[in-house]
Amino acid sequence: MTTLVRTGPIRYATAARFGLPVTVSRQTSSSGEISPQPPSRLDRVMGPPRDRLPQGEDCLNLTISTPGLDTGRRPVLVWLHGGGFSSGGGLLEWYDGGALAAEGDLVVVGVNYRLGALGYLYLDGVSPGNLGLADQLGALRWVRANIEAYGGDPDNVTVAGQSAGGISIRLLMDLPEARGLFRRAILQSAPLGLATRPPEHAARLGRVFADALGTDPHTAGLTEILAAHKETALTNLRLTGDAMEPAFLPVDTLDKESFAGNVRDLDVLYGWNADDMTAFSGVVGTDEIYAEPLAAFGDRLRSAGAGVWSYRLDWRPEGSEFGATHCLELPLLLGTQRAWQDSPMLGKVPWSEVDAFGAALRTVWATFARTGTLDPAPVAGHPIRFGPTVDG
Repeated sequence: MTTLVRTGPIRYATAARFGLPVTVSRQTSSSGEISPQPPSRLDRVMGPPRDRLPQGEDCLNLTISTPGLDTGRRPVLVWLHGGGFSSGGGLLEWYDGGALAAEGDLVVVGVNYRLGALGYLYLDGVSPGNLGLADQLGALRWVRANIEAYGGDPDNVTVAGQSAGGISIRLLMDLPEARGLFRRAILQSAPLGLATRPPEHAARLGRVFADALGTDPHTAGLTEILAAHKETALTNLRLTGDAMEPAFLPVDTLDKESFAGNVRDLDVLYGWNADDMTAFSGVVGTDEIYAEPLAAFGDRLRSAGAGVWSYRLDWRPEGSEFGATHCLELPLLLGTQRAWQDSPMLGKVPWSEVDAFGAALRTVWATFARTGTLDPAPVAGHPIRFGPTVDG
């Protein structure tokens, strides 16, 4: 039986408030904080997190699950969590990579990054925006420099993420600085239509935030910042009428000319859940928000020379009102029974059934991370479809 080593939290960078991250050059312990945040909008679907981690600005840290601190040079999977760029944390038990690491002989890295105004405020003289994205880039640089000491292969890195984490991967593909930091990518239920915000809209919301805060953003307390975050979200809802759009998003200032060169020869797996939109209020369908933009993105990747595969999860757990909803694949891939205990989206399905499906799906993900090829055989008979393209 594999002896799993879990280590962390480990600081991968430091940053002043509204400053760019500075990647640390050595392995240092961290406070274990996650970025300050409001409650998740999806607590009614996922259930609230059972672990209550400290929140603070010393949050640029990561955790590692590895089968051995040796010279194994195993494939590495770096996980970027979702949460609408406003909530979540790579250190949460929801994203424990132990089973995936042990069963797939992988090194799994869970990353924290700055959220909300601290990560995505765009305001002249205060914040340049996209700091959370810069944090993720810093984490990938840290992995590149240090993961070999944890039994990982720095030349075989897969970056995987769900929802906002998947959007982040899409945007990393536009950054020339990210070239060579990952070889493969997995985007899970990424609503690509919400990937970025035009600079003029982002700047307007930045001013809304500053007005709501009423004091210097550099010195304001975290309670004040979260209160101003809430006011900004309410104003954005009034402006857009879109309850799904977060208060803070990446701003569209990226170098799109780098995309084709960055993705050439990448292996990419993308997909969605058949009923993703049941997690959100509104009448817009899953096809419009997830399936169609992801399929168009897949076509663009193929045109640029990437290897591309897709999936659709059709699992509708008995006793759940949400069907194949947003986040439903997460307990199949990551986390523990304790973390997902009583999750509303899992309905009445016993953990043994969740874990059996999960073990099969983890095999598919691990094979992709190892080889860049898709072998759906382990999930034959399970409610998930794979292919070069998947019908919405």
